[in-house]
This record gives sequence, C-alpha cells and structure tokens, in this order.
Amino acid sequence: MGLADNRTVRILHVSQPVEAGVAKVVAGLVGDQCRRGWDVAVACPPEGWLATVVQEAGARLVPWQATRSPGPTVPRETLALRRVIAQVAPDVVHLHSAKAGLAGRLALRGSRPTVYQPHAWSFEAVTGPVQVATRLWERTAQRWTDLTLNVSQAELDTGRAAGLTGRAVVIPNGVEPDAWTPRDRAASRATLGLTSPDAPTVVCVGRLARQKGQDMLLEAWTAVRRAVPTAQLVLVGGGPDEAALRAAAGDGVHFAPGERLADWYAAADVVAVPSRWEAGLPLVAMEAMASERSVVAFDVAGIGTYLGESGTAVPPFDVTELARELTARLLDPALAAQEAATGRTVASTRFAAATSREITASALLTLLEPG
Repeated sequence: MGLADNRTVRILHVSQPVEAGVAKVVAGLVGDQCRRGWDVAVACPPEGWLATVVQEAGARLVPWQATRSPGPTVPRETLALRRVIAQVAPDVVHLHSAKAGLAGRLALRGSRPTVYQPHAWSFEAVTGPVQVATRLWERTAQRWTDLTLNVSQAELDTGRAAGLTGRAVVIPNGVEPDAWTPRDRAASRATLGLTSPDAPTVVCVGRLARQKGQDMLLEAWTAVRRAVPTAQLVLVGGGPDEAALRAAAGDGVHFAPGERLADWYAAADVVAVPSRWEAGLPLVAMEAMASERSVVAFDVAGIGTYLGESGTAVPPFDVTELARELTARLLDPALAAQEAATGRTVASTRFAAATSREITASALLTLLEPG
C-alpha cells in the first residue's frame, strides 16, 4: 500500500482564470476530490464564479489576487502565491493555465510535487519574439514540473514540438451528460425571449476574445445570411472584444450574457465553435453534443477527430467553408438532427466526466508514491 492510500491527500489547485472552460474543469476536479475525502484548497481571485463553487463543494478558498495576463504584477503574484503554499502545505500543487503555471512554478521551483495543466499552450496565443520567449520559459519550467496534464494528443504533440520533453499524460476533458439533458427547442427559445423564435439559429458560446474566433464567425455570417435570410446568430458570453464585435455585427446577430447555457444550446439548430486555438475538444463542443446539438468547428487541435459524426470540422480559419457548413445544416435540419443524436451518445460515453476525473486522481496519486 502506498503513501497516498494511508492518509488524506492535501492538494492545492491554483487557477487564474476563474470563469468559463478552465474554471469548469477546476470546479469538477475539486468536487470529485472533496468527495474522495481529500483535503482540497483552491487559490484563485476571490471574486467570481469559481470561488463560490469550490467553497460549495467543500474546498477551502485561499484568496490569491492575480490578473489573467502576464505583466509587471507577476513578481507580486509569485510572492503572494509562495505565502499561500506555505500556509496550505500541500502534498501536491495543481497549476491551471498560463498565469498559474508561471507564478506557481516560480514560487515552487520544484520544492513540492507540481502538476501543470496548460489548458492550451500560452505560446499559441502570441507571435514573434513574445512567442519565442514564451516557448523558452515553458522549456525552462519543465525542470520544476513533475507532470503535465494534456487534454488531447494534439496538445501533447504541440508541446513536444516546442521542446517540452518532461513527463506528460493525455487526459481528455469530460462533461456531465445529466447536466446537459436535451431540452425542447421551441420551449427554450420562448423562455429566452428570442424575437424570432422560428428562425434558423446558430449559437456560439464562449468568452468574447480573440482565441474564440467570433470575429471570423461574423465574417462568415454575411454569406450565411445570403443563403438563409431569416437566420439568426447569438453570441453568448462576455469579454474584452465585446465592443468591437458589436460594432462589426450585421443583420441577424444578437448578444447574450454567458448564462442559462443549457437553454441556449437547446435553442440552437447548430452550435458554432470558431476558435483560433484550443487544447483539444473544448467544453463548449462537448456540452453542445451532450445537449444533442450539431457542432461546426474549425479543425484546430484535432477537434475533427473528436467530433466524428457529431458535426463537422472545417480547415482552420477557412471562413468560406465555415459559412458553407453552417448553411448546409440550417437548410437541412435532418442532417443536423442526425449529427446531434450521435453527439449525445458520444458525449455520454467517450467524454464522461467521471472517467476523466478518475484518471486524473490516479495520475496525481502516483506523484506521492515512494520513488
């Protein structure tokens, strides 16, 4: 029997951001580990959704003020995190996304078992000299990383190509099928108060930011509207690009807060995922599949491999093809319905969250075994 089987595991999760997909993954892991009887603490900014949810799950919240982007605040954030780690005294530290990965590994420097989960590599978000510097940092930080959790083979391969040769495993994200039980489309549209409840509808859920590619979706939308004049597009979420996207939006485009997602998925004929980069199949796509809705996405990070017959993935950034595939499903509801039914089955089996969390727990426990 190993060390981890003889006593409660004390784990510290560190996360910035505190919303959207990363926060959902953290919250799911925290809830699972609390149910296992682990001593779970979460260091994150105290404002927002994640802080509330992890406390409701039974974890201890340790406020850690940090901005989402790197900058002059990093030294202060690193020092603050070092104090948090000393206070919690965890057996293992699980760092989520780029900012936590930066400050956390600088604070720890290998002093405790350290797990890093990039949730998409930071160097994919930048270009030029900044990208070179970011790759160099990730290679340097490997010496302070005991295990990297990748959510797809594509993310692992991207890291390997960048020279990241440390110990790593692939554990796909998971979704709770029961949380996304298919709902009636007409009833959801009525509940949401859509002004054109009978119009063919595309929904795009995600932070309004460059990564999520809503600007390219708006570019494609002009062609969709030419083919389907009554079609409507709803961008669900908020973010730094909201003002620019509103200014660029044409006819038939609506904006909605990032709330009541189950109703928005249900209201859709098709869910669009036009991301510029992802770590693998994003949670939005999984949630749409579990909600029994067809998905059209850019084929970044091998998304098409995971989608299978649940929708289609078009060549990255091919706006013309994106418009064509969205139009095809708005004009052929039977095709969209067939893909949607397949997606529900795939999400409920291949991407069940319980499986993902079980594998993650096992991977973390190996770090506590002697040797």
